[in-house]
Amino acid sequence: MSDCGCEKARQDLEEYLRNEICTTEHSEIREHLDNCPSCQDEALVAKTLTEVVARACKESAPEELRAQVFARLRLAQSASH
Repeated sequence: MSDCGCEKARQDLEEYLRNEICTTEHSEIREHLDNCPSCQDEALVAKTLTEVVARACKESAPEELRAQVFARLRLAQSASH
């Protein structure tokens, strides 16, 4: 195993979670996470945040709410002109 400390693991955490890192580095970070509770916690927070954002991007507002928001935007725009 090469030296994959907390700094390296945290620096590459986002790429690791998205599987955008080479196999060797992925293994090193995985091994580090398996043995470092602090980095495990950070990885869990990052993973949870990524999942919540992804879920939120798939959701859309109810049509009635969207219509109300657009109506208010049009009203605000007309009032400012």
